[in-house]
Amino acid sequence: MPAARESLLDAAGTALTRRPWSAVRMVDVAAAAGVSRQTLYNEFGSKDGLARALVRREADGYLAGVDRALTGHSDPRERLTAAAEWITASARGNALVRALLTGFWSERLPAPGLAAVVSGSAVPAQRRADGPLPSPADFVALVRDRAVAVLAGTGIPGQATAELARSCELVVRLALSCVAAPPPGDGVTDLVRGALHRHTAVP
Repeated sequence: MPAARESLLDAAGTALTRRPWSAVRMVDVAAAAGVSRQTLYNEFGSKDGLARALVRREADGYLAGVDRALTGHSDPRERLTAAAEWITASARGNALVRALLTGFWSERLPAPGLAAVVSGSAVPAQRRADGPLPSPADFVALVRDRAVAVLAGTGIPGQATAELARSCELVVRLALSCVAAPPPGDGVTDLVRGALHRHTAVP
């Protein structure tokens, strides 16, 4: 039941903004979502399963935002700049995304291991959540590869793809440095535009 699952994840996410994960109770999540506790356990199996599903949803949402940023402009440099802005904005506004991107999990957050866990769930979405979760290095590669796939279709010669990948990774890592040490104002935008101005791999 996808609608109930999303409502439960919404309720869990809201609860996490109000109290540490250790203080979030399954019965309260079910009540906030307007479903039975049994439905909650049927969907997620356990509180650990709920945590993995919540983290997986945030990871998927983050990558969907990257995809939107990369396709929101016609100019390749502006596409990369928009992706960098999304990286910093999403990490600033979402503690789970920040933890996924940096690998630093505060005591307030659930901290599911990145390795897959044995899943006995009959729910396909939960079996996926029980699979491996991306590490910070995985996210760098995922965003870099998405950027290369989009930008390589804008007329870049095939032999320049490796250099393009290096430029895209530079932008991703520059954005992540701004997550760790936020610059003032529009710092990430200015930093990325300045870096891209000096790199010829991005047209």
